[in-house]
Amino acid sequence: MTVQEIIEDKLAGALDPKHLEVINESSNHHVPEGSESHFKVVLVADQFEGERLIARHKSVNSILAEELANQIHALALHTYTEDEWRKRNGDAPMSPPCRGGSSA
Repeated sequence: MTVQEIIEDKLAGALDPKHLEVINESSNHHVPEGSESHFKVVLVADQFEGERLIARHKSVNSILAEELANQIHALALHTYTEDEWRKRNGDAPMSPPCRGGSSA
């Protein structure tokens, strides 16, 4: 299992996010090709409701404590409530109506 997959699994299991993106940004840094040391996490979770940003980050850091101590050199966190995410990004667009698949 890759470090990225571990991050995704741990955060999904602990926070049941509405939205989760884990992006390996290692290639933007001076590390060997294929490294998994620098990540960006975009996370939308109900558990963040009423929490300050520092508490949200502490929660994520606690969940990923082992990885932060051993494999992860840098972790950029972007944590939102569902309402904050919608205000920032709007609702997801509606899918276009179905045209009947292969019968159209």
